[in-house]
Amino acid sequence: MAIRVKSRGGESVEGLMRRFKKLCEKEGLTKDIKRKEFYEKPSERARRDARRSQVRRVKGDLVPMTKGPSRGGPGARDER
Repeated sequence: MAIRVKSRGGESVEGLMRRFKKLCEKEGLTKDIKRKEFYEKPSERARRDARRSQVRRVKGDLVPMTKGPSRGGPGARDER
């Protein structure tokens, strides 16, 4: 998982660092570092994982809204 960034012709150090940071972000390295910054008890990790799983399950149960015939509201016409 080595991230290598080669300097492009005439590229400044700031540009090189910007590309490096983007690659680290894409790999999920910064998120991992922040997560491991402090010790997390196994019970807290399990609780967080369970909560995340529950959210995924609830989102899967929701039926997506479909565009169908209008049921009235502002601007609806009376069909008689």
